[in-house]
Amino acid sequence: MGTLKTEPARLRLDLLAPPVAAAVDRWPDEAPVDVDEVLVAPIDAELADTAAFCAAYEVELAESANCVVVAGKRGGEIRYAACIVLATTRADVNGVVRKLLDVRKASFAPMAEAVELTGMEYGGITPIGLPEEWPILVDARVIATPHVIIGSGVRHSKIALPGPALGALPGAQVVDGLARPA
Repeated sequence: MGTLKTEPARLRLDLLAPPVAAAVDRWPDEAPVDVDEVLVAPIDAELADTAAFCAAYEVELAESANCVVVAGKRGGEIRYAACIVLATTRADVNGVVRKLLDVRKASFAPMAEAVELTGMEYGGITPIGLPEEWPILVDARVIATPHVIIGSGVRHSKIALPGPALGALPGAQVVDGLARPA
């Protein structure tokens, strides 16, 4: 995990956005990944964007995952989903994601909307602690990765955890072909 200085997230809730801290605090005992395998590391907030982060902290792009919020409309109702893809790929928003959301057109949610709805900072949005009604679409390549680095809900830290843990989150659906190579 590069040069990150990690520690169990449950011991450093101060490094997490409030909804993420709440989700870690109530991590189920029966979860397939123990809460102590969810790690957090402080980082420079100016280096939170994927490419800068990976370069500065010596993390491979293939170990870094991005969480993007996607929105689409159907019958006047806005449907949201979180898509988790490796940094070496891009979510197939208007193909696979659009079909899974059952909407005519899907696009990235506007920044202000994503921040307001998640309670997280833009550039730090993570699947842990998202609104319960949102599906979490996880590209199969993510869960095949032994350990991945994702956002923590804030820009000044990152979470490290086993890739399979993301496929086991409440509301998660593992999707083959969710992403395409970048």
